[in-house]
Amino acid sequence: MSAERTGLRVQEVLDSLADSGQAEAGEALVRELMAFYDAGLARLVELLPPGVLTPLLDDRLVAGLLVLHELHPEDVTARIARALADSPVEVAGFDPDEGRLTLRRTATGCGCGGSSGAATASIEDALACHAPEVTAVELERPAAPLLQIGTRPAAVAEVR
Repeated sequence: MSAERTGLRVQEVLDSLADSGQAEAGEALVRELMAFYDAGLARLVELLPPGVLTPLLDDRLVAGLLVLHELHPEDVTARIARALADSPVEVAGFDPDEGRLTLRRTATGCGCGGSSGAATASIEDALACHAPEVTAVELERPAAPLLQIGTRPAAVAEVR
């Protein structure tokens, strides 16, 4: 269960209500429930002793709920960093007006292929949970490494 999947399911239900002419009632119900949960969660966060919430911020479900209700104590930059903590990338730039996040690989390797689809999907899932303000992710292409092939050094040639 995640905030993103739950939001999609709620939207599906609202769409089906719209098809039956009950869209206004469905939207009113969602607004009332959101207001109730918002007030309850805000009160819960307010009553927690200092520092108790911090270890919970790594939990995707808790973080998604806090972000949804605008109760997450970290700003978007910190939440992006939290989402990328265990990934082989770092932030190269973030445009908050466009929601575009540019990433740079930090892992070493030849960079010559391999499937990065699963890693990208995992990063996007983490960002959707922790920082839904990110609407586009781009991977910065590294400059091609300079490969120099030359003759054997003189000292090695003489050993033979």
